[in-house]
Amino acid sequence: MQLTARLRQARSLNRNRISEHCRRNLLMNNLSRMTPVTQGILLMIMAMMFLTAMDSVIKHLSGTYHEIQLVWIRYAGQTVIAVAFVAWKAPGAFRSRNLGMQVLRSLFLFFATLCFFVGLANIGIAAATSILQSSPILVAVAAYFFLGESLGRRKLAGVLAGLVGVFVIIRPGTEVFNPYALFPALAATGFAGYTVVTRLLSKREDIWTSFFYTAVLGGVVASILVPFFWTAPSLVDAGLMIFVAMLGATGQFLIIRSLFLAEASIVAPFGYVSILFAAVAGMIVFNEYPDHWTYTGAAIIVSSGLYIWHRESRISK
Repeated sequence: MQLTARLRQARSLNRNRISEHCRRNLLMNNLSRMTPVTQGILLMIMAMMFLTAMDSVIKHLSGTYHEIQLVWIRYAGQTVIAVAFVAWKAPGAFRSRNLGMQVLRSLFLFFATLCFFVGLANIGIAAATSILQSSPILVAVAAYFFLGESLGRRKLAGVLAGLVGVFVIIRPGTEVFNPYALFPALAATGFAGYTVVTRLLSKREDIWTSFFYTAVLGGVVASILVPFFWTAPSLVDAGLMIFVAMLGATGQFLIIRSLFLAEASIVAPFGYVSILFAAVAGMIVFNEYPDHWTYTGAAIIVSSGLYIWHRESRISK
C-alpha cells in the first residue's frame, strides 16, 4: 500500500513538473514571437511603470527627507548600472572627447531631477508628471534655436497648444494656483536642455560614453551636496531608499533596452503612459483625485506631443 501511494505521488509530481515546464516553454515562445518593435514598446511601458513607482516612493519620503538626499539616492542606482553596463559593453567609453558638453548635459539633468522632486513633494503626482511631459514640446522650440531644426506653422501650433495645456494645469493667477507647480515646469525645461545637448553629442560621442557621464557626473554633484542635507533614515526608510535606487536603475535599464530594440521615434510616445500610471498611483497611494482641469491639461499636452512627434516623423521620412 505504501509503495502504491509513493508511486502515485511520484507520478503526480512528474506531471506537475512537466506541466510547469510546458508553461515556461509556452511563455518563452510567445516572447520570442514578438517583433523587436513590440518588445521595445512593452519595455518602454514597463520602464514608465517602474519610474512611476519610484516617484511614488520619493513622494512618500519627501515628507521626512530633503530633496537633495532623495536625488542622491536616485543617482546612486543610476551610477551603479551605468558603471556596470559600460564596463561590460564598452570599456573604452570611459573616455570622453567632449567633457565640457558632458558636464553641461549632466547639470541640465541634475537640475531637472531636483526641480521635479521638489514639485513632486508639494503637488499631486499626476499634475507633476503631466507638466513634466511638456518637455518634448519645449525640445521642439530649443532645437529650432540651437540645432537649426525647422519650426513650421503646424509644429509651432502644436508647441503653443502644449504650453496652453501646462497653463491649464498650473492656472496662474487663480486661487488654486500653487507656486510649487512651477518646479515641474522648470524640470521640463531642464530635460529639454539635456535632450538638445544629447542630440549635439550624438554625432560626436558613443552612446555609452554619454550614458556613463550623465550618471557619474550627476552622482558626484549629488555626493558633494548631500552631507549638508543628510538626515539619518530609519531602518524602514533605508529599505525604501534602496528600493528607490533599484526602481530607478531598473527603469533606466528598460529604457535603454527598448531603444536597442526599436527606434526612439517609435517607443518615445509610449512614455506618455506615465501620466496614466501617475494618476492611478495618486488615487491609490496618496488619495489624490485630480480635478477635471488637470485631466484636460494632460490631454492637451499629450495630444500636442503626439502631433509634434508625428510631424517630425513625417519630415524625417
